[in-house]
Amino acid sequence: MSEQHGVRAVAVPFIIFTLIWGSTWIVIRDQLGSVPAQWSVAYRFLIASAAMFAVSKWNGDRLIPGKPMLIAAGLIGVAQFTLNFNAVYMAEHFITSGLVATVFALLMLPNALLAWLMLGQKPTARFLVASTIAAAGIGLLFAHELRSNPALDGNALAIGIGWTILGLLGASVSNVYQARDNVRKLPLFSLLAWSMLIGALLDVAIAFVMTGPPVVETRIGYWLGLAYLALAASVLCFSIYYPVVRKIGPGKAAYSSAIVPIIAMGLSTAFEGFRWTPLAAAGAALAIGGMVLALWTRQRPMKVANPDAA
Repeated sequence: MSEQHGVRAVAVPFIIFTLIWGSTWIVIRDQLGSVPAQWSVAYRFLIASAAMFAVSKWNGDRLIPGKPMLIAAGLIGVAQFTLNFNAVYMAEHFITSGLVATVFALLMLPNALLAWLMLGQKPTARFLVASTIAAAGIGLLFAHELRSNPALDGNALAIGIGWTILGLLGASVSNVYQARDNVRKLPLFSLLAWSMLIGALLDVAIAFVMTGPPVVETRIGYWLGLAYLALAASVLCFSIYYPVVRKIGPGKAAYSSAIVPIIAMGLSTAFEGFRWTPLAAAGAALAIGGMVLALWTRQRPMKVANPDAA
């Protein structure tokens, strides 16, 4: 594989899932209405798991899981598709979608630390410098969000950030775990299908316990948003995100999260009247600059035990 082809194999999916995930925050905000957040998460992954099983069958993957598949799918399902998403939806009850996206941009830090601990991928000095630059930019975006919401209740802020950090940790554990050698041997689409199904069943149980029977929304916009979150933001994005994690490592892959709040703020500019300030612009510039610098760092590619699984 030529170096140019290798760059495209990472850059194209990176751009796609970053753009899509950058748009999800405003869609999630629209989901928070008459349907409890827990049921919205459950509906999302029931739909996503069904679609993912269809993709897996079309790809020729073996659908009957063995013990290694169930163990891996169980951990990813709990961490990514139950803990992470329930926490994010709950966070948006207390703080703005832009603030949640900004805090979540710190995903690159636990990803890099866990990759060092679990995968032996020691970050380079340039990567650490780039992370510091991007983190400074995220800090400025965070400060801008706080300044633009002076009436934000302190308790609500603490609860919202707490939920966001909980979701961030769930996502990070899942990101790094699926890049382990024993997990990378499993067919990716089948792994995602079972992970989403296990996560969805837990989401249903949580929704029943916390909010009672299912609530059905009649608004067409809700179901269009749900379809977008299930099919584009879940099935498509995770199908191309995990292979990128396996190629460049969890730390670098998580740099998409540094761009996501900028996209979220851009959409908020168009649809919610968000106003850019010098502080927000400086934060965006630092976040992008740090990400570009980090992606330019040379890192030895991870060996792919099973090419079909990547």
